[in-house]
Formats: sequence, structure tokens, C-alpha cells
Amino acid sequence: MWSDMIGNTIGLIALALGWRRSILTWPAQLLSGVILIAAYASAQLSGGVGKQLLVIGVAAWGWHQWSRGRQQAQDGSIAVRFATWKERGLLLAGAVLGTLGVGGLFTLYPSLSWSPWADAYIFVGTLVAMVAQARGLVEFWFAWLLVDLVGVPLAFNSGLAFSGLVYVIYFALVLWGMRDWWLRTRTPALEGTPA
Repeated sequence: MWSDMIGNTIGLIALALGWRRSILTWPAQLLSGVILIAAYASAQLSGGVGKQLLVIGVAAWGWHQWSRGRQQAQDGSIAVRFATWKERGLLLAGAVLGTLGVGGLFTLYPSLSWSPWADAYIFVGTLVAMVAQARGLVEFWFAWLLVDLVGVPLAFNSGLAFSGLVYVIYFALVLWGMRDWWLRTRTPALEGTPA
């Protein structure tokens, strides 16, 4: 499916831009979400459509967040850091409660998803990852890894082979991006230093 291929290719570009801490990651994520709505709708995956609507909303919010704090690192990009224990607890609690809530909703309304718990996990995991990314938290990469572990088999089982292949590529890019952001936490940002 062309929409699947184009949307996921743009999603890969968005991930690469996120790795580089470029603000362009957000409009790319937004565009990818718009295109992937067509792919998921044609595969009758309402949960996937809902996820992409969520991606669009969070991408707009993330774009705003990064626009406000863009000059935090020496090179003019977003400064990254590890989450505090409180932030990690909030992300984890949000992931667990969100998955239970969305999974329950998908179970009550089977027309929303043929795989309610896997879709709920991916749906909420995507939200957690994007919120962490918008805040410049290294943990966003860990959240994406956990989403990929379920997303790869689900995409292949749904007949979205290109999405499944892209998830495999995401997995490798996420590992490299995680390493890069992790190493950048060792180089503190100089506040007010011109790029």
C-alpha cells in the first residue's frame, strides 16, 4: 500500500531528525501521521487510525515544546537529559493505566481493534514515547524499543508488511539514537551560549 510505504518512510525520516535533535522531526511526524491514517483505515485498524490522530496531536505539542526551548544545547538543538525518578514513575504509571484503559475500551468495542491489548500497548506506548521526546528525555528511546517489540509482529500479522519492515529499521535506528542521546547527557548544555 502506497500510503503505508510513504507514511512510514516519512516516519523514518522523522526518527532520524529526532536522533539529530532537529525541530523538523515534529512536522515530519505530523505529516507521517496524516498519511498513515489512510493506511490504517484501509486495513480496517481503527486503533491504528486513533494512534495516528494521537501522533498528530502530540507532534503539534512537541513542535511547540521544542520551539520554546530550542537553544538549550551548545549547537542550538534541544538539550537532552535523563528523566528524574518522579518523571519515570509518571511515565510508567501513565503507560500502565493508559494501556489498561485503552485496552478495556478496545475490548468493549471490538470494532475498534481486532487485537485490543496489543493495539492499546502500542497506542499508549507511542504517546509515552512522544511525550518523553518532547521533554528531551533519553527514556523516549526506551519507550520506542518497547513499542517496537509488539509493533513488528502486529504489523506483519495485519498485512502491513512495509510497516513491519519499517519497525525493524526503527529498532536499529532507536538503538543508535539512544546511544547518541545517552552520550549527549554527559555533555552539559551551556545556557545562553550562542549556537
